[in-house]
Amino acid sequence: MSVSIMKFLLRIKYIFQLFKMAVNGDEQNFTEGSINRAIFLLSIPMILEMAMESVFAVVDIFFVSRLNNSDAVAVIGLTESLLALVYSVAWGVSMGATALVARRVGEKDPEGAAVAGVQAMIVGAVISLSVSLSGLFFYDDLLRLMGATESVIKIGSGFTFWMLIGNMTIMMLFLINGIFRGAGNAAIAMRALWLANLFNIVLDPIFIFGFGPIPAFGVEGAALSTNIGRGIGVVFQLYYLFSDKGIVKLNARNFKIDWKIIRQVINVSAGGTGQFLISSASWVFLARIISHFGSAAMAGYTIAIRVIIFTILPSWGMANAAATLVGQNLGARQPDRAEKSVWKTGFYNMLFLGFVMIIFLFLSSPILRFFSHDELVVGYGTQCLQIVAFGYLFYGYGMVITQSFNGAGDTKTPTYLNLVGFWCFQIPLAYWLAIQLNFGPNGVYAAIAIAESAIAIAGIYLFRRGTWKMVKV
Repeated sequence: MSVSIMKFLLRIKYIFQLFKMAVNGDEQNFTEGSINRAIFLLSIPMILEMAMESVFAVVDIFFVSRLNNSDAVAVIGLTESLLALVYSVAWGVSMGATALVARRVGEKDPEGAAVAGVQAMIVGAVISLSVSLSGLFFYDDLLRLMGATESVIKIGSGFTFWMLIGNMTIMMLFLINGIFRGAGNAAIAMRALWLANLFNIVLDPIFIFGFGPIPAFGVEGAALSTNIGRGIGVVFQLYYLFSDKGIVKLNARNFKIDWKIIRQVINVSAGGTGQFLISSASWVFLARIISHFGSAAMAGYTIAIRVIIFTILPSWGMANAAATLVGQNLGARQPDRAEKSVWKTGFYNMLFLGFVMIIFLFLSSPILRFFSHDELVVGYGTQCLQIVAFGYLFYGYGMVITQSFNGAGDTKTPTYLNLVGFWCFQIPLAYWLAIQLNFGPNGVYAAIAIAESAIAIAGIYLFRRGTWKMVKV
């Protein structure tokens, strides 16, 4: 056997060992050693974690589309646009938890990391209860506000009701995984979502179509199975945190309210929540513009966005890895290592999304037909995938840069980027192209690609200035 073949086989063996280590979660401190190794060990479980989160979106839409009712698919899209606001808060608070926990871990202060994690959970629980109350009384009014027709409300308001009532499962699943990511234990976050998805996949067809003594709930069944699956994932997360296995170990002492830490969590999370609220609220307006063109357009857009989420969320795994590396290395007073980690992760993410872009440009129609046999719905969805894909190369770098600001605790910069990029640019551009110039839904799709690319370019410019290295958390 030649030397070159031996080297290749040894390289494959090394990569396999790293993959096994990443999935097992054997390493948690990433302030030393090879940066490429750190990126790999963090990214693999985070990519798998985000892939599992995206499976929720695809599984629900797959089974609901089998009801052969575009109104049922449309209500998922409208509800998800509303829930995007909940996701925004969950992501924001989880980013605050990740930044604080990562900084404490880098400073070799595991008790401080545990306290910060618990205070973040308290903040998330209070916010979640207020959302549940709004869902309890105003779920159908919220659908009308989104432009839903009476037929859509009649068939799908139960889905909206249960998704808003059960938002605590979303909030805690995201938030506690943020604690795990900050501690460098992304493998546990991944396993929590695996477990949640397994139950969702099994329960979805049972609750939607009925099985034995369980009646067919229709689209409402998708909400029930999703909340049950996520709830089981949260129970697993709490079990691990209290089992004394990882760096962050929770106990009864940690649950004493610490207003100083809560203020820190809110201060760091406010910018993250704000940036995601800004971007998510813009998606609400985009969905409202799309609904102007009927249920078929809304259904095609909904399916396409679910497919996009399926590809984007794994990419967010790499972005989250960069955030953890930035937080831990700044805590260890190694800003140059933090910056190198970001540029390398951004390059790898760009390569990944570039590959996805090629798939979307040539295989969009077969992908859409997997979810729907309505040619009108398939046509709208295909156009969405193909047009939005043109922004993927820029977005690969942009999402890593954004999360790196957040990992450093500088949540204000991406907030301003999102405010200008989405509200001052994307929404007016989408309305102008779709309504004023009569491009229809294609105008909205084009606005998404253009705005995301512009935000990424601006983010890269601001990151190079290096002010994020001086942020104190």
